[in-house]
Amino acid sequence: MNLFAIDKLTTLATESSSTCISIYTPMERLGAETQQNPIRFKNLMRKAQSQLLELGMSEQDANNLLQPAQELDTYDFWQHQSDGLAILLSPNQFHYYRLPIAFAELTVVTDHFHLKPLLQLLSGDGQFYILGLSQNQVRLFQGTRYYIHEIPLTDIQVTDLPDVANVPNNMAEALQDDDPEKSLQFHTGTSSGGSGSDRAAIFHGQGGGSDDHKDDLLRYFRQVNSGLESFLKNEKAPLILAGVDYLLPIYQQANTYPHLMPDGITGNPEMLKPEELHTQAWEIVQPDFERTKEAAINRYQELHNTKKTANTIEQVIPAAYFQRVEALFVPVGEQVWGLFDPEANSVRMHTEHEAGDRDLLDLAALHTLTNGGTVYAVEPGEVPEDKAIAAIFRY
Repeated sequence: MNLFAIDKLTTLATESSSTCISIYTPMERLGAETQQNPIRFKNLMRKAQSQLLELGMSEQDANNLLQPAQELDTYDFWQHQSDGLAILLSPNQFHYYRLPIAFAELTVVTDHFHLKPLLQLLSGDGQFYILGLSQNQVRLFQGTRYYIHEIPLTDIQVTDLPDVANVPNNMAEALQDDDPEKSLQFHTGTSSGGSGSDRAAIFHGQGGGSDDHKDDLLRYFRQVNSGLESFLKNEKAPLILAGVDYLLPIYQQANTYPHLMPDGITGNPEMLKPEELHTQAWEIVQPDFERTKEAAINRYQELHNTKKTANTIEQVIPAAYFQRVEALFVPVGEQVWGLFDPEANSVRMHTEHEAGDRDLLDLAALHTLTNGGTVYAVEPGEVPEDKAIAAIFRY
């Protein structure tokens, strides 16, 4: 599994077992240093086994539990790595993620998965979408600062709701029911991998064309927008358009999604690799995310010393659990071990990890995210007031 799927967060967060194993390690991608990867892996697996034995598990049961992860240790596996590797393993689940984050080495065995290192993918820098538009092809991508992946249009089709439009794959498909004869004018007869010169020869109206052609494009884009409405419903993530310059204002006319970015990626998106789209999209959205984070920090400072903010573990953990946290700041790479008892509404912290402990920062972040709050996973010095945690409350 190459990417951390955002929709898996709730499933991972709710896993509860006496033996949830979370392993994080940096990976070397090039040169002789790649030989360190399997060595790191073996060391971390030994740490996991040791922690399982300390919990009272027999050596045979520990080996059986770790077996799915041990089977990753092959030559082919180590030849295809990113900057970091995350392994999450329990009696009920097994996941591994190759990710563009050089994690600090960490092995945790407790009754829940330790997920805070993954929150960099979901928080602070935020999520965004890229909509690649051409007359030949519609493509949708989801990204964060660290990665991008394409969402197949088949994953967002609303086939069981006849009154809701699906996202058309291209202009010909969008117009075929509207005007079958006209749709033939836009049918390329080539795959998306055909040459740009072939398509240019078939598609007329480049550069805007006639009013009729603009009307056709507007109808096409209205179908795309309509098909995306249910998928993007309740989303707040920015949407960046990618397309030749004359198409973008036409789509903006059709658009109803309130978080469409005014700037787009100009050029034929069929000719750009996902990594190239990601680089250009991040240049557009990064300033917006930075402004959002700075605004949240300023709001915290304005509300400081009121009942709407808190900066201690004892205050923030219960508030996050009981859905009071609107915005949370947690430091990347740090842990605070302890226990939270929701019935007694009490927090106990330990200087070292003890059996049954959870990372309380991780607990606060997960409950904030799953309850609709915003988490900023920042460098330790960026937490307001240089604290271990800080929060803005809803009430």
